[in-house]
This record gives sequence, structure tokens and C-alpha cells, in this order.
Amino acid sequence: MAQVLEFKLPDLGEGLTEAEIVRWLVEVGDVVAIDQPVVEVETAKAMVEVPCPYGGVVTARYGEEGTELPVGSPLLTVAVGAPASDVEAETEGSGNVLVGYGTGAPPARRRRVRRMAADVVTSVADAPAPAPAPAPASAPAPAPTAPQASGRDDGPVPVISPLVRRLARENGLELRELTGSGRDGLILRADVEQALRAAAAQEAIAQEATLLPPATLPDPTAQPTPPAPKTTPTLPTDGVTRTPLRGIRGAVADKLSRSRREIPDATCWVDADATELMRARAAMNAAGGPKISVLALLARICTAALARFPELNSSVDMEAREIVRFDRVHLGFAAQTERGLVVPVVRDAQARNAEALSAEFGQLTEAARTGTLTPGDLTGGTFTLNNYGVFGVDGSTPIINHPEAAMLGVGRIVPKPWVHEGELAVRQVVQLSLTFDHRVCDGGTAGGFLRYVADCVEQPAVLLRNL
Repeated sequence: MAQVLEFKLPDLGEGLTEAEIVRWLVEVGDVVAIDQPVVEVETAKAMVEVPCPYGGVVTARYGEEGTELPVGSPLLTVAVGAPASDVEAETEGSGNVLVGYGTGAPPARRRRVRRMAADVVTSVADAPAPAPAPAPASAPAPAPTAPQASGRDDGPVPVISPLVRRLARENGLELRELTGSGRDGLILRADVEQALRAAAAQEAIAQEATLLPPATLPDPTAQPTPPAPKTTPTLPTDGVTRTPLRGIRGAVADKLSRSRREIPDATCWVDADATELMRARAAMNAAGGPKISVLALLARICTAALARFPELNSSVDMEAREIVRFDRVHLGFAAQTERGLVVPVVRDAQARNAEALSAEFGQLTEAARTGTLTPGDLTGGTFTLNNYGVFGVDGSTPIINHPEAAMLGVGRIVPKPWVHEGELAVRQVVQLSLTFDHRVCDGGTAGGFLRYVADCVEQPAVLLRNL
């Protein structure tokens, strides 16, 4: 007898709580093998093909393409060929392991929802219901229990998404007071946002009431007040296109908003003569071997500067009220792709020379363009280098890549008039800007870091002291 097993959207790791269905790889009625990819989803980090740990016939799919699902939601059901007393036996031999499911996880992490086949369900439905057992003649009435102070049930809260829990916690909202609109009463993000909007509206009404003048007796000689004119909406209603903030665009919006909300940032900048840096790069590339990119040289300068000013290679833990300083530099760099802005991370950048950095930047940039970056490639950075000069602009005030503490911005390198050795000359000039978290250091540290970077740009031989 076949069993129908339900496969849920697994935890894809790196704190991701939801994913958007981009493309189904199977249809209802298709036969799938163990670990065969069945759906392509887009998370806030990357595109991922999700393999199914069961082998059998696809009996149902949940969610159309473009639908966003929280982790733990059903993806599809599979009818497996042979019955088993333990559903775990169906997944033996699966080689893929994703966070939250797979053969490598312990039994407690490999739960599966089992549904019986249609014929079994029908036979159970047709069976006569057993007669209820008679109640004891002298059953004592249950003793009344004292109501809780909060008036709420202490049972489990029907919430799957950690994002929903965090949103409620950050806004002081008690989830037990909500009624979920999801299946089986599941509390969704929309339920929390609606409750927050209602609470904000009530608070606004209460504040308005406190500002009203005290009640007075009406004046019989006063003329009636004409009604206030109706106000028109501030947003136009015609010719409007709305684009949902989801996927990478939504993740960028959330992260940048959180950075602006939580980090007291400040920016300082300086112009530097990059003529000698460009000459040094030309000499390196003329010597043969792999080409060295400008970004790699700037990255090498950044790691040397962070060795002198380690306060900027850190993060702030406000819950513990601590500054967390990192011994290694995991250098992120901003990369613009057709799918949006991403920040791949070069691990242990402080241990790489310019040639190795060039190779890693090239590999990660190509993966970003093809959409094959993994969540691990996009997380764990400790400092970010942002070369916005490729867009033809000179300067910017970058937004810090939360939860990092600083970002170095680099404008375009262009010929400009410059005083060199006491005379006016045309030199290759670049503007450098540093945005930093003012909680980790003061302006003196930030200025020292930026001045050291500028000195290395103007005189690359300064780097020899750190090699």
C-alpha cells in the first residue's frame, strides 16, 4: 500500500526564514527519485534548487511560481511505493543534506508528516464511529482554576517563522493575543503587521483625545462651523505600478533600513592622487602572469589598514552591550547584478596577496552574475569595500552593511588638475569615503584609517612595510 508523504520547505540556513518559488522542476504525476531537485527557490541570499528526500510519484504541489513561503510550509506530497512503519526508512540512502532535513540530521530534526493513501483514508471515513463511553455517575465537577493575570493561554504559539517572532518581539506584541489567518490558525507576518497597524491607530486616537480642549457648554449665538473640506490622497491613483519588495530587492530594503535605524553612522572622505598606484598596477601586469585588478590592490590596502586600526573590523552586540572585534578580515565587496545588489565575501582576505584576491574577486563576480552564489558566499563579512566608481560617479555616502561597523567607498579614478611636487599637473585622482559606526570608534580612528588608505594609494611603497 502506498504512503503519501509531505515534503516541507526546509531550513536553507544562514537565518533565512522564507523563500520565493521561482520555477517548479516537476509536475503532478511525475516520478521523482531520492534527492532529485523538485523546485527552484529564491531566498534573500541566492537561487537554490531544493532536492526531495523521497522517491515516488508527485501527488500535489503547494504554491504557484512567484509565491513566497515561510520555512516549514508544505512544498509537495509524494506517494512512495512501499509502506513502512517508520517514515524515516523512506529517506535512507539520501545523500543531500540541507539545514533542517536530510539523511545527515538526527532523528529529532528529520520529522516527516505522513499521510495515508486515499483508499486508507476512505476506509477509515466509512467505518462506524465507536459509541462514546458512559460518563461515571458520580463524577466530581472539576475544580475552578484561578484566571491568569494576563488572561492568556500558556500553550504553544502557532508560529513557524522566526521572522514573525522577531517582528512581534521588537514591537512588544504578545503573539498569544493574535488569531492566525494561516492554515490551522498559523500566525503569519501579515497578522502581526495588521495588529501593529491597529495598535498604532488606537494610540494616535488616544493622543488626539488628550489634545482636545475641555468640554464647554454650547454658545447659542455661535454660528455653526462649516464642515472641513475633504482631503485628497497624497499619492496618485492613476498610472501607478506597484512592485512587491521581496526576494533580493526586499532583503536589500530590510537590511539597509535596519542599518539606518540601528547604526549611528558618520562619513569622512578625502581625495587622493592614484597616479602611482595605477603605474604600479601596470608594471605588475606587464611582468606577465595573472592580471591584477584595481579592486584587488584596494582590498590589499584595506586589510593592511585594518591591521593598524582593528576597531573598524568589528560589530556591535547591543543585547550584550559589547563591541565584538574580529581577528580575521572577511572582506565583502558590492557587486551589481541583473537580480540586484549583492555583497559576496572573500574569506581571510588578510592572508591573500593581490594575485589571490584578483582571482577570488573574479570567481565571485562571475557567480554573482550567473546567480550561482550560495548563502555562505553572501554572509559572514566583517568589512565591505564598495567600488561605485564603476558607475561613473566620484563620491557617495555608503550605507553600512549591517551588522558590520564600516565600509570604504571608492569613486572613479579620472585625470584632474592636482598640485604635484609644488607644480600644477594632471594626475589620476580618486575620492575615498569611509562610513563608520560611531559606537565602535571616534573620528580620530576613522580619520587615521582613511588617511593611511590614501597614503597607500598615493605611495604604494608604504604597503611594503606590512608585507
